[in-house]
Amino acid sequence: MDWVETTGKSIEEATERALAHLGVHRDDAEIEILEEPKAGLFGRVRGEARVRARVRPSGPRPKRSRRAKGSEDRPRSDRPRSGVPKKEKEDERSPRSKSATKPSRTKKSNSASTEAGKSEGVTKSTRLEKSPSKEDSMAEGISLAEQGRIAKEFLQGLLASMSITADVSVNEIDEETVEVAVNATPPTELGILVGPRGVTLQALQEVTRTVVQSKSPGRTDRILVDVAQYRERRVAALGRFAEKVAHEVVETGEERALEPMSAADRKAVHDALSERDDVVTRSEGEEPRRFVVIAPA
Repeated sequence: MDWVETTGKSIEEATERALAHLGVHRDDAEIEILEEPKAGLFGRVRGEARVRARVRPSGPRPKRSRRAKGSEDRPRSDRPRSGVPKKEKEDERSPRSKSATKPSRTKKSNSASTEAGKSEGVTKSTRLEKSPSKEDSMAEGISLAEQGRIAKEFLQGLLASMSITADVSVNEIDEETVEVAVNATPPTELGILVGPRGVTLQALQEVTRTVVQSKSPGRTDRILVDVAQYRERRVAALGRFAEKVAHEVVETGEERALEPMSAADRKAVHDALSERDDVVTRSEGEEPRRFVVIAPA
């Protein structure tokens, strides 16, 4: 899978965003730190952290066969080291040989073959230089609008198969994020797509993202799925809760660990308190029991 790059106010936040984009646990991803935020005056932080991540390969890459390479690099015992067979060389030294001119013809033939091989190699090299590499073409991927269209068509088909009547809209939040929203009036029948505490919605988002990735030859951007404005209301509620806890942390001077949350909910808490200078947030624990800690700055 291709690498994805994310930014944040800290390495931890940028990593959380990358994991949320990939939809995997930290142990199942490879993380590389590209840039760290710099310390400024009075303990403030300047710049952003930037990391790149990808899903860890499921197994080692297949090794290239050394047999084919060795057959060309090393002379084989059962292959003559020149274009002239051994018996023919002995005949050259014999005065009764009737094929005295064969070596010259063989040498000329080998020389012509070498020149032809060189010419063919130059032609192939030129073709490779002129044609764009497969990796370059795959890195481009498809546009954000096209990804939104694919996600919309998939969700419309899913709703039709479930006999649910709803509207599906696409909204590009930024240059790397697209949200596909499902709404209906009344929204009661959409509860099956949300599930308890948004678990079903999270799974629906991952399936939609997988469908988009299968249609794209290169990397994909961040795909968000919202049903009946659940995600919007959830983010707002988590923001209010995080502000309340932050106020208590400042008053008591003691850090506070929140309950285990999904990657999306943890991100909502981090974002809600990112502008405050009196508290800091960090994530601890292992999935699915990973949680956010709010501590005095």
